[in-house]
Amino acid sequence: MQEEKPLVFAYYVTGHGFGHATRVAEVVRNLILLGHEIHVVTAASEHIFTTEIQSPKLFIRKVVLDIGAIQTDALTVDRLASLEKYVEIAVVPRDSILSTEAEWLKSINASLVVSDAVPIACQAAADAGVRAVCVTNFSTEISKIAEDYSHCDFVIRLPGYCPMPAFRDVVDVPLVVRRLRRSRAEVRKELGIAEDTKVLIYNFGGQPAGWKLQKKYLPDGWICLVCGASEGKELPENFIKLPKDIYTPDFIAASDCMLGKIGYGTVSEALAHKVPLIFVRREYFNEEPFVRSMLECYQCGVEIIRRDLLTGCWAPYIKHAISLRPCYDAGTNGGEVVAHILRDTAMGKNVTHSKLSGSRRLQDAIVLGYQLQRVSGKDIDVPSWYALAQDELSFHTPSADETSIQSTLTRETDDIEILHGDHHNLSDTIGFLKSLMELHALTSIRNSSQLHSRESLAAAAMFNWEEEIIVARAPGRLDVMGGFGDYSGSLVLQMPIREACHVAIQQSHPDKQKLWKHAEARQQNKGQGSTPVLPVVSFGSELSNRAPTFDMDLSEFLEDGHPISYEKARDYFAQDPSQKWAAYVAGTILVLMTELGIQFVDSISILVISGVPEGKGVSSSAAIEVATVSAVAASHGLDIAPRDLALLCQKACYAPNQFSLEFFKSKYLHCLLRLNIDLVSHPAEVLGHVEIPPHIQFWGIDSGIRHSVGGADYGSVRIGTFMGRKMIKSMAFHNSKKVEGLNNNGKDEDGMELLEAEAAVDYLSNISPHRYEECYVRKLPEFVSGNEFIENYGHHDDPVTIIDTKLSYAVGAPTRHPIYGNFRVKAFKALLSAAPSDDQLSALGELMYQCHYSYNACGLGSDGTDKLVQLVQEIQHSKSYSGTLFGAKITGGGSGGTVCVLGKNISRSGEQIAKIPQRYKASTGFLPHVFEGSSPGACKFGYLKIRLRSRST
Repeated sequence: MQEEKPLVFAYYVTGHGFGHATRVAEVVRNLILLGHEIHVVTAASEHIFTTEIQSPKLFIRKVVLDIGAIQTDALTVDRLASLEKYVEIAVVPRDSILSTEAEWLKSINASLVVSDAVPIACQAAADAGVRAVCVTNFSTEISKIAEDYSHCDFVIRLPGYCPMPAFRDVVDVPLVVRRLRRSRAEVRKELGIAEDTKVLIYNFGGQPAGWKLQKKYLPDGWICLVCGASEGKELPENFIKLPKDIYTPDFIAASDCMLGKIGYGTVSEALAHKVPLIFVRREYFNEEPFVRSMLECYQCGVEIIRRDLLTGCWAPYIKHAISLRPCYDAGTNGGEVVAHILRDTAMGKNVTHSKLSGSRRLQDAIVLGYQLQRVSGKDIDVPSWYALAQDELSFHTPSADETSIQSTLTRETDDIEILHGDHHNLSDTIGFLKSLMELHALTSIRNSSQLHSRESLAAAAMFNWEEEIIVARAPGRLDVMGGFGDYSGSLVLQMPIREACHVAIQQSHPDKQKLWKHAEARQQNKGQGSTPVLPVVSFGSELSNRAPTFDMDLSEFLEDGHPISYEKARDYFAQDPSQKWAAYVAGTILVLMTELGIQFVDSISILVISGVPEGKGVSSSAAIEVATVSAVAASHGLDIAPRDLALLCQKACYAPNQFSLEFFKSKYLHCLLRLNIDLVSHPAEVLGHVEIPPHIQFWGIDSGIRHSVGGADYGSVRIGTFMGRKMIKSMAFHNSKKVEGLNNNGKDEDGMELLEAEAAVDYLSNISPHRYEECYVRKLPEFVSGNEFIENYGHHDDPVTIIDTKLSYAVGAPTRHPIYGNFRVKAFKALLSAAPSDDQLSALGELMYQCHYSYNACGLGSDGTDKLVQLVQEIQHSKSYSGTLFGAKITGGGSGGTVCVLGKNISRSGEQIAKIPQRYKASTGFLPHVFEGSSPGACKFGYLKIRLRSRST
């Protein structure tokens, strides 16, 4: 048999995190066993490879080509610093890096380039004429990174993967896990720990958390092994500091459970050695939701709240962890399998099923932003263990498209007695009530082998199902005309959508409140009796990597017997990024305490299930707030007028959309005046309702691009708007003085009054377009630097934003938008009352297009929303389909989100709307969700008081 010729592999490894380096070390070890030469290119610590592999065939080349993520501590990613560092390391010197790497690859005569999350290595391989393969479970796929990945032949995909459309050629492999060197008994003997002693290993990788550890953190009789402790760090007697050069897998396998953060290396070793992992969530780690789902699917994970981690309330989580029965039984020889695939690829063998062109793969890569944010249209390869979580989510998030409601109503809600209110035949409300029944059923099947999501089990355990429950509902909304610009006094016409948020709430005396184990332990640690608590469960956490549960003692909202300030509340909720969402729910309790003096003496259990998609510009957070306040008010007998209720919600969120959600009528447009310059003292107001003519219909189409009003673009546009207002006021003031000096005889009093009014204008929307064109447009710059503006005008008079003197701001477009936008809303409202005709629809559509392109001019557009508008225009101007669709515009705060479409209320329009998602998918890879129909607001819905009937009767 002919001896295999040694091959040369260039293996690029990101320097961020031990997980990448440790799994690469296992693959490299197997490649060397096959007789090949390996050059590892990395910024990771050399000892990770050399302690595992002693071979003359291993070469380490220390080069920094990728930074992964910059962390401020073991749990927090600094996104801005990460981006800036990546630009500094890989973008600015890109040409030099590619030249250097290509020459080096040629110099070693590389047979194959392997990349574990170092994208530029794939481009360098292409430049050197060498094939490239990625080995990973996730990727960051934006801009140049996506383009670099497109040069890979295929990806060797590890378990716990997230969708990676850059790599349509895929080979799946088992877990890559480092082998054990010593047995559990040998490790414990070395440490002097008895076999029957319970051991926790505290493992936060190469980034020690730096928290002060205390003896009381552990249950009695437990020992904790601490990895990565800093030199000189003093530990309690029941904690053992491990040397930094230990072989971690042996110590994990010798422990009973592990406390740490989620990463591929940690999770793979927990699964392989069946050691439960108590983990804390981290924000902005792409892989975490998918790896976590795999961990929990195999009953090997317990989530600890960050607050309990830092304060040492570990015992309830440890007890839960050791009660688990980890059941991962799939392969753990991924290192060997990957090594053989890489060898075969380097030898020219085809190990994939198909090949796609680099340009097609590039197109696939660019649309990951769409893919990861979708709710419907799941058609890319997602692991079965992750699909389980999504299926359970969709099961409990009622669809708005159920039919035959009347015929199924009795059967679906047979076990629920409605004591007050009406479900209004709303299919999503009926579905929500059905979900409550299913949660109740879980209380009797907790020991079943069937898997259930953590939020389902937490919600089932939270309620006393024999007592009354209050249910409230609030829909999302669609901006039909107008949109952002609440700080400019702009009008907006909004329509309630069919999708809504439901909140179920129950009061309980503290002595009867059913506490989660960690909350019970927290109260015991404080040495206090039963006190009112606020447990909250929110379904849908997997879509945004937020924690599904939150709880707090209501006393934490008090300081010296008085409610804490809103600023302190914001700091409180910001402590744990994965639980910031709870501010939308719990924050309403603080507002009621502060503004109305309500004293909450009972515990309050809250369940939130929302069908309003997050980040789509359809007021998902406002819907949560309005539904929550409505439910709390109903459960506590508070008589709050609808307008006052909306104002209270505004204080919780500092946004105007709650007004429309409270006052909404189905099949009406609602004219909302937005006047919150400082977000508090200038509330929004509903000016009226306009019935949608029967021949007109509106739809919303989700672009798949996550909308965020907290982004830099939105803030810059706001600054530019206030700059423009300050400039106009200054010009008006100086012009008024000139007129005053030239017209002492008082002949131009009207002109003087106009200028004086404009010199004192509060809102740009109060300036008419013709006055803007006549007096200001030619004198207003399109752009101005922050430094120049401050030198000439001092302050821009916005209490919310801060001018960066180093930046240049657009002024012209942000100033024009509210001036012309306000006029467009008034014209749109008036046109709705005109006689039905195609001319009417065309005029309405033209106003929508103008609004859309005004968003774009401000920098608040997106490729996805532009594509949807373009598809509408193609149908509108097509000879085959004309007379159905007439206009479209981006909605909400822009920068992604949803597009509103105007059309005739005829079946042909619906047929054309149905074609748009398919065409959009063909172009981007994402299948949009279509919002169709309307529903009543929270005031119209009221509330339900329900009780579940006893199954024994």
